[in-house]
Amino acid sequence: MSNIKQAFASGKAFIPFITCGDPDLETTAALVREMVRSGADLIELGVPFSDPTAEGPVIQASSLRALSGGVTTDKVFEMVRELRRDVTVPMVFMTYANAVFSYGAERFIGTCRECGIDGLVLPDIPYEEKGEFLGLCREYGVDLISFVAPTSADRIARIAKDSDGFLYVISSLGVTGTRDQISTDLESIIRVVRENTDTPCAVGFGVSTPAQAERIARVADAVIVGSAIVKIIAEHGRGSVGRVGAFVKSMKEAISGRS
Repeated sequence: MSNIKQAFASGKAFIPFITCGDPDLETTAALVREMVRSGADLIELGVPFSDPTAEGPVIQASSLRALSGGVTTDKVFEMVRELRRDVTVPMVFMTYANAVFSYGAERFIGTCRECGIDGLVLPDIPYEEKGEFLGLCREYGVDLISFVAPTSADRIARIAKDSDGFLYVISSLGVTGTRDQISTDLESIIRVVRENTDTPCAVGFGVSTPAQAERIARVADAVIVGSAIVKIIAEHGRGSVGRVGAFVKSMKEAISGRS
């Protein structure tokens, strides 16, 4: 079993996203530890990038703040090494193809393996083009996470059969960000996935409340939340750790049926 799949081994999983270095890397490390204490099963860490095309304004702004504060990919790797002294839950990076290419794809993926990153999420790489990363990821034991979108239609089965780690099911069209309502027929998408693979399904993009998370967890294996958490960090900065922990706890309880 891959490290990532262990996150799904004991019930519905909650996956929070934060941007590394917003407001600084020390706070990021504190946030990771607090989110794990509060019930997070897997952590998605955003590696800051100057043109995060899949992101809405909230996460774009967090990436800009991190870059403006001097965060680099090497500093993010060093933070992960430090976290791995005591953090055992799976962690994945979310970044963009150019960030990996500019660092050197083999060097980047090899360093992911060395420092304890379990998976890689690249939202700007379509399924048909993931081959240029897939071989390296499998060589180094880093799961390359595939996306399934509401528009994937007849490609869902193919994507599912070739998936590693977990499948990132996009709840709504467009960029990331909180939404008042999620109307995508997730049940139909996930049914096709489950007919073709036992890879867990995690739903993200737009989930922001415990009620939304609870509804999604009825059909999915996990819920991913980013913008709602990044908003708390944007508002409270270094004082956000306890507030983010409380939010994560409320979401985990909702998807576990304990709210």
